[in-house]
Amino acid sequence: MTLNCLITGVGGQGTVLMARLIGNAAILRGLDVLGAETIGMAQRGGSVVSHIRIGAGPRSPLIPPGRADLVIAFEPAEAVRVLPCLAPAGRLLALDRGVAPVSSSLAPGNSAGYDPSAMAAWLRQTLGGRASILDGEGLIRRCGNARALNAALLGAALKLGLLPFAAGEIEEVIKTMLPAKFVDMNLAALKTGQEL
Repeated sequence: MTLNCLITGVGGQGTVLMARLIGNAAILRGLDVLGAETIGMAQRGGSVVSHIRIGAGPRSPLIPPGRADLVIAFEPAEAVRVLPCLAPAGRLLALDRGVAPVSSSLAPGNSAGYDPSAMAAWLRQTLGGRASILDGEGLIRRCGNARALNAALLGAALKLGLLPFAAGEIEEVIKTMLPAKFVDMNLAALKTGQEL
């Protein structure tokens, strides 16, 4: 079994944690794992891309263009940006919830015309059945906390058969990796993602 999984978003959305949860689930299963993050200006809302390569074969932690079996995107513009990494038969799981770019010439909250719904529509049209786009705001309401979106996305990926793990394996990793005060919230979000 091999899987090249690319996770993308902006700083603070939980992309690095999601990558570590997936990587640790693979390690618990005894699989080879390579991973790397390219975080750029992540602390200021910049792009974050995590590469997770599971299984025998890869010798580099970075996924070459056109070789990602799965892209998980916390933000539709980031999904569009990394689309060249997706393999011809690869799948995309993304949220439709945008994070507006920040510019010193704009008032706080001004998105300068950024329309995340247009990005999500373009992804649906371009990828057809290979794209699963989720309602980000609805997911936050169901989870009760935006900080649990990574666990909810993991649950959705499991339900869609995009990750080679059982829910119990991810639950175990959440219990062992996260501080106790965040475990219940993330387990509930994982279940919410599986119910979508």
